[in-house]
Amino acid sequence: MEPILGSWEANVDHALARSPIDVCISRREDAVVLGNLGVVRVLQIRPGPRPVPVREGDLCLLLPFGKLDRFGYAELAYAYDAPGTIGLLTERSKMDARLLLPIPDGTAYSLPQWATYGRYFTAWDNWQKAYGCWRTQVVDDDPANHLVFGWGGGVAFAELLLAKRAGFRVAMTAGSDERVAFLRENGITAVDRRQFPDLSLPTREQRSDRDRHQRRRASVENFLDVVRKLSDGHGAAIFVDNIGEPLHDVTLAALAREGAVTTCGWKAGMRLSHLRGAECISRHLSVNTHVWRLQDSLAIRDFQESEGWIAPKGSETIYDFDRVPQLADDYAHGRIGSYFPLYTVNPL
Repeated sequence: MEPILGSWEANVDHALARSPIDVCISRREDAVVLGNLGVVRVLQIRPGPRPVPVREGDLCLLLPFGKLDRFGYAELAYAYDAPGTIGLLTERSKMDARLLLPIPDGTAYSLPQWATYGRYFTAWDNWQKAYGCWRTQVVDDDPANHLVFGWGGGVAFAELLLAKRAGFRVAMTAGSDERVAFLRENGITAVDRRQFPDLSLPTREQRSDRDRHQRRRASVENFLDVVRKLSDGHGAAIFVDNIGEPLHDVTLAALAREGAVTTCGWKAGMRLSHLRGAECISRHLSVNTHVWRLQDSLAIRDFQESEGWIAPKGSETIYDFDRVPQLADDYAHGRIGSYFPLYTVNPL
């Protein structure tokens, strides 16, 4: 196959930073070709004992499953921590055809829109689990009475669109004029992150700075006041938090009783702590998911096609293949306005 468009994901950034794991050491390989989400073209099919779901010339989505558990969930991610897997940051590659999902014939959407699917597929799985868990405690109340909140990001954006379809109030942070406008255009209440400049936990170097702690307390209280106003004083019923450690205590403080904090990523810190008794008394649920279930891929793709739950046209930022190093640097330093950064490899 040949890659056409790749999606730049947090797992690529983590791999380049060699944190939280060094994937070369983990895989026992000297070098790893990254890139596990994107659009590819099938060039040649090698005959085998089983029929394959693709034809030569098909444009397909790469499903990032390296090692599966017995229920079809990913234990190791393709082109990340799964040994022997080759990603999309190369002009040609080979892979198991079962990991390719054809783009629908006659689709109404562009290839750049489809190339963002990883964030949507991940959001689908995480939302299904989070909503199901929340409903175990809040059995029959109208979602319109409840707020779903998310820290900014492409997965959170896709997830809040599902929450909006389910009837919830939805809100999300954004750190630029471009993103604030984008959220509003898509029916999501935008909360300007710049209003709370000291919201994150102080760094190790700042821990002895009393003024920094006071500024954080002010930012946290101002943020919680916004959440209270959006939720009639109750807090968020479901909070989508894919950031991690720097904001985890704020997430919990913003959560309603019987609320659920849900995550499928760890952009800025994997190690979390909380007061267990307080979480029990508040009946808070914690939902953790990773990737999605392989056998659900077809249904998610078809939902995207039929319902238009896909990246808005023109919302992507696309880098040429020779500018991938610049893309990596821009992503790491928060210089990309779009939630959907992509890179080209081969021409369509």
